[in-house]
Amino acid sequence: MGKISQGILGGISGKVGNVVGASWKGIDYLRIMPSKVANPRTVGQVNQRTKFTATLEFLQPNLEFLKKGYKNLAIKKTAFNAAMSYVLNNAITGSAPNFSVDYSLALVSKGTLTGVLNGAMDDSTPGQVDFTWDDNSGEGNAATTDKAMVLVYNPSKKESVYILEGADRTAGAESVSIPSTYAGDTIEMYMAFISEDGSKVSNSAYLGSGTAS
Repeated sequence: MGKISQGILGGISGKVGNVVGASWKGIDYLRIMPSKVANPRTVGQVNQRTKFTATLEFLQPNLEFLKKGYKNLAIKKTAFNAAMSYVLNNAITGSAPNFSVDYSLALVSKGTLTGVLNGAMDDSTPGQVDFTWDDNSGEGNAATTDKAMVLVYNPSKKESVYILEGADRTAGAESVSIPSTYAGDTIEMYMAFISEDGSKVSNSAYLGSGTAS
């Protein structure tokens, strides 16, 4: 039972209902006890945690890429949190309890710069992935000096290899070296563009799934 000292306007010591009174360094204070959750692991909560975990596993290896790719959406939140929000709401597939990221729907970059035209990848060369695209400089706000951002994600190892400021848009090609330990693994490829001054990025393009050589 709680006690009220010094009359009705005095401090409360102990618990009165869901109010707890205490004193710290001579200062009386009150706090409300948190409500008890009858079932902290409801189906909805478990499903949301599973989706969250799948999203986190996909995004964590791509942290530096996301910092540039989502920088313009980092308003009152981090770029990583902006990416988490997008993938959770737009790229989760499956049914309970087996949720996963649909890589074709995920964006590792999101912005207003003109994107990739006819992007493609070739994983047939051992130890590397070759990216190609058509030069669309001058279309929309695309500039000749825009740099390619290319990414190779390895889901089984939960690792990524990427280039943040690669070849110019006019070059039409960029290659990424990948570890020999990736050989035989399924890999997922993405590409985007970033302006020369880093102020603008394009939406990423998913270039497909392949097998590392």
